[in-house]
Order: sequence, then C-alpha cells, then structure tokens
Amino acid sequence: MDTSVCSRPLNCAQAWIAGIVRKGDRVVDATAGNGHDTLFLAHLVGEEGSVDVFDIQQEALTATEKRLREAGCLYRGVHFHAESHARMREFVAPGIRAAMFNLGYLPGGDKSVVTCMEDTLPALEATRDLLEPGGVLTVVCYPGHEGGDTEASCVSEWMKTLDPHEWRVAELSHWNAPGKAPFLLAGFRLR
Repeated sequence: MDTSVCSRPLNCAQAWIAGIVRKGDRVVDATAGNGHDTLFLAHLVGEEGSVDVFDIQQEALTATEKRLREAGCLYRGVHFHAESHARMREFVAPGIRAAMFNLGYLPGGDKSVVTCMEDTLPALEATRDLLEPGGVLTVVCYPGHEGGDTEASCVSEWMKTLDPHEWRVAELSHWNAPGKAPFLLAGFRLR
C-alpha cells in the first residue's frame, strides 16, 4: 500500500478528487493560495473544463496566475475571482464536480489575513447547493493558527449537518501528530 497518498491531508484531498473529476468538468478552488490546487484542478479538467478560483488577496491570485502560466495551463478555462469564497454563488453556476478549500493563511504571505467562519460557512453552503451528485467537497482545516481552531470546529460541525441520505462525510486526521495538526474533511454527494 502506498502510504504517501494520504501522508498529508492535502495529498489525500487531491487523491480523492482525482478519482472523481474528469476532463471537461467544472470545479472550484475556493482558496487560491499559491496556486497549487488550481494547477492540480486545471490538469484534471483539461482544456474542455473550467476552474473558478477565489481569493481576497491579489497576491494569491497573481501567484496562482504565474504558476499556471509557467505550467502552460493559463489558457485553460480558469476564471479568477478577487472575491471572498462567501460570494461563490454569485459567480458559479450549479453542476460543479468538485470544490477544494485549503483554509488558513497564504503561505509566505500576511499571516494576519486568514479565512474565517463568517465567510467559510456561507461558501460551504453554496458549495452544497452547487455540487452535482457524484461530486466531492474537500476542506483542509488548520487549527494551529489564531482563530483556526474555531473555524475548524465550525466546519466540522457543519459537515455533520449534511443529510446522510445524500452525503457521505469522511475525516482524515493524524491523531499522533504533535500539536494542532491540519486535518481533512470531505463530503461526497450521493444524490
């Protein structure tokens, strides 16, 4: 068994999404960060698909655009939104196949600018409504920074409210990790 696939929450999120998303699908990167997830999603959906990517920091969108350009993927259907993911419903039509959230702060950026439950919960509710049956929602939570534990707890509680007849929810956490380690929550929409 290849244990590296789920050695980190983000690796596992990508593995689960890669098993579901196909060429031509529409997907969302709810937190651009430095563009790693956007590039990953752009490769999965190909030229026929689209990726809507959100971030409130222009620095994150610029880094993401640069990463895509360097990989030769900028021409693909990537739509940049310099907006909070809380406004996702305004920019994304129903029928997405996947949405990735990588919460916290921009690595290498201003650590005082973080995602927060006031924006993340409305974004999760929008994703719930926009995701098509057979789709997946992944959220990597970072409880180790200031406010991160509150946001992670709220996301966990929200995931528990998903209708078990329509959703399967999974968690990947490393119980023996020191401190407050990141963890993954995923919702798989059944119908």
